[in-house]
Amino acid sequence: MPDLYDSAQEREQQNTQAAHQAHTARLRPEPPQTVVDGRVLCIDCDEPVQPARLAAKPNAARCFHCQGITERKHGR
Repeated sequence: MPDLYDSAQEREQQNTQAAHQAHTARLRPEPPQTVVDGRVLCIDCDEPVQPARLAAKPNAARCFHCQGITERKHGR
C-alpha cells in the first residue's frame, strides 16, 4: 500500500500534467514568420516585429500592436 507521501507526490504530478495539457490546448499555433533581409516582418502590417517582442517570443509573426488586435478579436 502506498504511503501518504507517495500518494501526494503522484497527485501533484497528475495535477501538473493536467495543467500543462490545459495550457497547451489553449495555445493557438503561431503562423509562419515573414523574413525579409534578415528582419521579421509582421504578417498583418508588414512593419518589422520589435526586437523586444522577438526576444520574448522568438517565433512571433506579429508586432505588438497587431498581436493585441488579434487577441482582442479572438478574446484571448
